[in-house]
Amino acid sequence: MPATIPCLWFDGQAEEAAHHYTSIFPNSSIGDIARYGPGMPMPEGTALTVEFTLDGQSYTALNGGPQFTFSEAISFQIMCADQEEADHYWNRLTDGGEEGQCGWLKDKFGVSWQVVPTELLALLSDPDPGRAQRATEAMMQMRRIDVAEIRRAADSVPA
Repeated sequence: MPATIPCLWFDGQAEEAAHHYTSIFPNSSIGDIARYGPGMPMPEGTALTVEFTLDGQSYTALNGGPQFTFSEAISFQIMCADQEEADHYWNRLTDGGEEGQCGWLKDKFGVSWQVVPTELLALLSDPDPGRAQRATEAMMQMRRIDVAEIRRAADSVPA
């Protein structure tokens, strides 16, 4: 299969966003930057496209203008090994952005992310339906995922 590279449409913040994201994710870098020239829709020298990599995944940031904006219809999942890693991404990406429900957030550019500790998936799909239900109910009450709290809820004995 050929490579698939998400292209994120910004209104003038493509280069800033690429630098922001590469400062958060390990093993990340900025690649080629193409710039607008004279007589083009954005000021000369403004980044047209910025190629960047986040821990091995390629992305392109495009300064296309105000015509299109981000929505929650598309989000990026960050599968985290543990609570510490999840908290790192949650804290960095919500800075200047906004918290959503169940581990979802919008960063300061309006891009939606899901910060998912992998243990959460095991709790939500537990073979014991009661345990999975209690875990799901606990998660639905949260913004930032707290795996220890979800585990406590899953392990609680129903009254």
